[in-house]
Amino acid sequence: MKNLKVIIVLGILLSTITSCEDYLTPAPSSVLNGVTFFENDEDLEAALINMYDGIQGVNSTSTNDNHALQYEFYITEMRSDNTRTKSNEGEAAQFEFYTITATNGIVADYYISFYNVIFRANTVLANLDVASDENRAKIEGEAKFVRAYAYFNLVRLYGDIPLVQSVISPGDTNVQYTRVASSEVYDLIESDLLTAIDGLDNTYKSRGSKAAAQALLAKVYLTEGTNYLEAQILCEEVMGSGFMLEPNFKDVFYNELNNEIIFAIGYLEDSQDSQNFSAEWLNAVGRTSGVNYTTADVRAVIDELGGDRKPYSYRVDIEQPTQFQVVKFLPESDDSLGITSTVTDRTKAGNDWIVLRYADVLLMHVEAIMAGGNSTSAQSALDSFEEIRLRAGLLGDDDGTITKQELLDERRVELAFENQRFFDLVRFGEAQSVLSAFSTATGGSFTATDLLLPIPQREINLSNGVLTQNPGY
Repeated sequence: MKNLKVIIVLGILLSTITSCEDYLTPAPSSVLNGVTFFENDEDLEAALINMYDGIQGVNSTSTNDNHALQYEFYITEMRSDNTRTKSNEGEAAQFEFYTITATNGIVADYYISFYNVIFRANTVLANLDVASDENRAKIEGEAKFVRAYAYFNLVRLYGDIPLVQSVISPGDTNVQYTRVASSEVYDLIESDLLTAIDGLDNTYKSRGSKAAAQALLAKVYLTEGTNYLEAQILCEEVMGSGFMLEPNFKDVFYNELNNEIIFAIGYLEDSQDSQNFSAEWLNAVGRTSGVNYTTADVRAVIDELGGDRKPYSYRVDIEQPTQFQVVKFLPESDDSLGITSTVTDRTKAGNDWIVLRYADVLLMHVEAIMAGGNSTSAQSALDSFEEIRLRAGLLGDDDGTITKQELLDERRVELAFENQRFFDLVRFGEAQSVLSAFSTATGGSFTATDLLLPIPQREINLSNGVLTQNPGY
């Protein structure tokens, strides 16, 4: 992780915590040793960094590693109408054609990875008593921000899930396998983010911050379909915090931690802190299979509405000109686009992953003002909407009214391939109709039960019947 190298004491901590799979097995006997390790702020700081290391995931091809964020595009973009595989084979194709099974290893990897992140956050929170008075609120806020971020991803993808709010002691196995209502998970997410807002400032972009917690809470409120006014206020607070759109769309992705970035997960090229999802998008490994190629559907929308964003959204694969690659987060040079790579191995890319950026907040601001309706003519919404379009070299809104479809289209084009499309369709109430039509046209078999992923079968097996499966799997 850029500028956030895990210091040596984490080796001691991680040797006792071991892996996420240990945590999710019925008797996590190693946990208590990790808890007793902490003595001061320095130890807690190391554990905070360790949370982001968990989100960053392991850059490997081993099925025994937790890939975390590096696998997210499979279960988000590839379940939408934005991307597809090239070969139509293997576990990746299950997302494209909505034939996902409970034994899918990618589904299990993501689930395990983010519960491991939650475990790391809970470990920090379990040791707050050693924090100094000066730093306690910040440490608590950062741990709760990360926990909320992890739970928000999990609850949107898997529905009702186990709610683990503390480090599990030996014998507390029922907690990790008992699913609770999604509403309870959202209650904890909201509480955690409110604590984060109170305890954090805007020092960091690659760690939790006040603005990141505000933006994430606004998205939580919009996802729940409640508290639209609070979501609007949160967006406006972020809008008044010094962030701004980059004048050049390319710089959002190739000038890292720029003025538009609110929260990003950092990677460092050619190192153990690198990532390989950029290479997967590029089909850069062997040039024979590849995943996350753009669909004809999304290209048509980008061609029509993308403006200056188009060249930095997708391009023709120069080695296989019938295929079209994602350009955002490109790990190799492209002279025609003015992109220069610093990586020697495309499978060890250093491109940061953007979780929250200012353009997203502006469009959420419009959504909050629309408040679940079909349109808005509010001037403040028009201002935010037009700021996005003008940056893309387009004209502002032509009739003084923004419709829900216009907003959904603008989010699709602005945030294409940033793992937002599937969640946007669900939040706007359009997922079933849009994905059903898309699936029919592309040979898939989408049904309403595909809006949630299956609970990993391995976890159900380990639970001895406590953990139940989602409908349709």
